[in-house]
Amino acid sequence: MDDRSDVGNPTKELELALQRLEDDIRRREAAEAELTRRNNELTELNLRLSMAQEQLVQSEKLASIGQLAAGVAHEINNPIGYVFSNFETLGTYIARLLSMLEAYQQAESGIGDRALLEKLRKQREEMDIDFLIEDIPLMMDESREGITRVRKIVQDLKDFSRVDANQEWQWADLHAGIDSTLNIVSNEVKYKADVVKEYGDIPEIECQPSHINQVIMNIVVNGAHAINAERGMITIRTGRQGEDQVWIEISDNGAGIPKEIQSRIFDPFFTTKPIGSGTGLGLSLSYGIIQKHNGQIEVQSEPGQGTTFRITLPVRQQEGAAEERA
Repeated sequence: MDDRSDVGNPTKELELALQRLEDDIRRREAAEAELTRRNNELTELNLRLSMAQEQLVQSEKLASIGQLAAGVAHEINNPIGYVFSNFETLGTYIARLLSMLEAYQQAESGIGDRALLEKLRKQREEMDIDFLIEDIPLMMDESREGITRVRKIVQDLKDFSRVDANQEWQWADLHAGIDSTLNIVSNEVKYKADVVKEYGDIPEIECQPSHINQVIMNIVVNGAHAINAERGMITIRTGRQGEDQVWIEISDNGAGIPKEIQSRIFDPFFTTKPIGSGTGLGLSLSYGIIQKHNGQIEVQSEPGQGTTFRITLPVRQQEGAAEERA
C-alpha cells in the first residue's frame, strides 16, 4: 500500500511520531548505558592506579626503612665491636688480678706481724673480697652474653634489610632468613606466642632475600595479632616439594579467618583490624612478592582454630625470568 495514503491521517502520524520517540529513547538509553559502563571502567581503573600508587609508596617506605636499618646496624656494630674486644681484654686482666689476689691471700699465713695481719683481714671483711671474687666472674659472663646478643640482633638487622645486596636475585638460605626475621620481630611476638620451628632439609633458593623476609614478617606478626588467648603458638615448618620447589608453612592457633572473607585477604587495603591499626597492604604486598618469585601463597583457616599460610617457591628462577620481573 502506498505510504502517501497515510498523509493527513492523524492516527498514523501519531503512531509514526511515537515510533520515532521510542527509537530516540532506546538510542538515549543505549548511550547512557555505554556512558555508565565507561564511567565504571574509568572508576575501576582509577582505583587500581590508586592501589598501585599506594603499593609503590609502601614499597618505597620499606626500602627506606631497610636502608635506615642497615645504616643503624652498621653504626651500632662499630662501637659494639671495640666494646666486645675491650671486654674480652678486661676479662683477661681481671682474671690476672684475681689470681694475684689469691696468691696474696695464701701469703697471709706467712706474715709475722700480728698487727699487719689483723689489718689485712679486717680490710678483707670490709671490702667483702670473697663475695667479689665469686660475683665478678658471674657479672662478666652476663655482660658478655648481653654484648653477644646485641651483636646478634645487629647482624640479624643487617641480614633482614640486605640493602647492600641492591635487591639482586641471589642464592639464599631460607632458614637463616627466617631466624633473622624472628629475632627482629621478637618484641611483637614474645608476649603473645611461643614460636616452634620444624625445619626440613631444604636447599638454598634463588630469590630476593629481603623481600622473602618481609613476607615472613608480615605473616608472623599477623599471626601474633590474631591470638586472642593469653598465650598461643606459632609454628613454622619448611620442606621440599619434588626436586625444584620448597615450601614454608606458618601456622597460628589464633582466631582464624571467616570463610566469607578468606578470598579477600590478599586484596589491597582489606583488613579486619580496627581503623588505624593496619594499612591492609601487608598480605597484598606479600602476595605480589611471592608472585614475583614465581611462587604461590595459599591460606587455610577455620574460625576459632587458627590459620595456616603455605608458601611454595621454586629453587631456581627460570632463566631470564628474574630480569624480566625486575
